[in-house]
Amino acid sequence: MKYVMILPDGCADEKIPALGNKTIFEAAKIPNMTEIAKQGIVGWSNNTPMSLPAGSDPATMSLLGYDPQIYYTGRAPLEATAMNVELGPKDWAVRCNLVTIENGKMISFNAAQISSEEGAALLATAQEKLGNDVISFFPGVSYRNVVRWKDLPGSPAPFSAGTRTYAPHDYIGKSIYGVHPAGAGSVELDALMAEVHKIFADHPVNKKRIADGKLPATDAWLWGQGLKPAFPTFKERFGKTGAMITAVDLLRGLAILLGWDCIHVDGATGFYTTNFKGKGEAAVAALEKYDVVCVHVEATDEAGHDGEPDTKIYSLEQIDQHIVGPLFEAVKKYGEYRILVTPDHPTPCRLKTHTHDNVPWIMAGTGLEPNGIGVYSEDAAARSEVFFPNGADMMPFFIGK
Repeated sequence: MKYVMILPDGCADEKIPALGNKTIFEAAKIPNMTEIAKQGIVGWSNNTPMSLPAGSDPATMSLLGYDPQIYYTGRAPLEATAMNVELGPKDWAVRCNLVTIENGKMISFNAAQISSEEGAALLATAQEKLGNDVISFFPGVSYRNVVRWKDLPGSPAPFSAGTRTYAPHDYIGKSIYGVHPAGAGSVELDALMAEVHKIFADHPVNKKRIADGKLPATDAWLWGQGLKPAFPTFKERFGKTGAMITAVDLLRGLAILLGWDCIHVDGATGFYTTNFKGKGEAAVAALEKYDVVCVHVEATDEAGHDGEPDTKIYSLEQIDQHIVGPLFEAVKKYGEYRILVTPDHPTPCRLKTHTHDNVPWIMAGTGLEPNGIGVYSEDAAARSEVFFPNGADMMPFFIGK
């Protein structure tokens, strides 16, 4: 049997007055998702345990069938895996966002979507001036980077499970007072951020961005720290091979740890400008080789963080047209199949950040009788009797285990 998963990141939302009191799912034209809803099951799940951050890291882990309350160690080590950053058993990875802070306020959690090339230049200077045997900076995609903090004899890594850091996308337009690191290692993290701030203040990349009317990357915000996780492979757990299509290191890292292949798509950016069509085409081709093909699209989440309902609608409609439609048509050719469309978590445009709330999903294919709801939306899913309070339980249901 072939399995298709399509993840419009953060697409679940609240009813938005500017959209006639509709949610994104209700306002968007999504005929292919609607057809899946009619032919299959509309359901509801919670993928983000209250004890963990309401982020894509535990949420996607849940959707892939791994309970984050068992396997989650932090966001950064997942991204470090995708970036081929070697981590020893006691080394810590720390997420390093390039951000814009002005007058003590988080103006942008991504330095206005700074380019990967600009980010790499900033990180190279930080590494040159501050890198050593313990601390290393690794550039990633756009604003998403990683710092490795090695645990060395005589210089143990200062962090613990109780170290507290804060995701910058939770504080857009808000004061950062009181949201600096706390607990073990917080002094070291604060000191490193202060040094990076000094380096960035005069950096040629930022001077040019300012001259071009763009926001500078004033700071490196350190958060999401964790040790290297250990997972049983997806083949060991579910007996299936898999492939991931995404522009985001977090999802790539998870896929690698699960033993999946990662498929690169030219023009996949993790933003509204991503190559939707290319992702769909790559996924259709991947069905020939893999049991499970998962397509993750970050664009809807970014629109939620930016508080832009129209852009979120546009991104969802592109997903429906260029990814869901072609995959729904293609997977049927293999005989037995199942297809799942689901966000990982909500990112309401009003809040501009993630929440722990439930998300609606649709699933159709072999052995799945329609449950008669036939509409894909938050309200429709809330009427469903099919609910997974622990999102990690949905994968065995989807796979048929």
